[in-house]
Amino acid sequence: MKIEEITKLSQKAITIFEEAVTKYHYLDTTEQLLNNPYEKGSMEALLYKKNWIDTVQWHYEDLIRDPKIDPKEGMHLKRKIDASNQARTDLVEELDQYFFSLFEKVSPLEGASHNTESPAWAIDRLSILVLKIYHMQEQIMRTGVTKSHVDQCQAKNQILLAQQEDLSNAIDQLLLDLSAGKKFMKVYKQMKMYNDENLNPVLYDSDKTKKN
Repeated sequence: MKIEEITKLSQKAITIFEEAVTKYHYLDTTEQLLNNPYEKGSMEALLYKKNWIDTVQWHYEDLIRDPKIDPKEGMHLKRKIDASNQARTDLVEELDQYFFSLFEKVSPLEGASHNTESPAWAIDRLSILVLKIYHMQEQIMRTGVTKSHVDQCQAKNQILLAQQEDLSNAIDQLLLDLSAGKKFMKVYKQMKMYNDENLNPVLYDSDKTKKN
């Protein structure tokens, strides 16, 4: 993807996110496999995969809140959520590396500043917003609920749509500033520790016990 295309990325991202959410809900099960329709390694493929991970995790989070869930199943789901969180983080970092590679040859202007949030983490929030809007619209269309419930959901949906527009504009402006040298970016790693057997004391102490 070229710089001139990247600087108008938000609407493309929303379209791809909506496509992934809709495709997931055809079967509406967390057990289905990802079937990415975009070319491997492309920005489009990364965006589709990003939202697919988010969508599956959204439904994991629903399932684990079932008050009647079997404790063993709950623990199994918790581990799936941990793995999904790690996959989500890895994908965001891969997206940021894509952006970094695209903009690394742009010479920063004098006084260029570093943004508090990287492009990919802003896109992560945009992906979640698309999910919230989809499920809020489900509530608006839900039958057997009170008018008050529908009215409240409609009001919330309007706020979500406004947030989506504002975030989209901010993402496009950030990418435009990066392409013009007004901003510069770095790729930061999240350094998550809970899944690392060398950093989580519960995991490395457990490993010592097994060896003994």
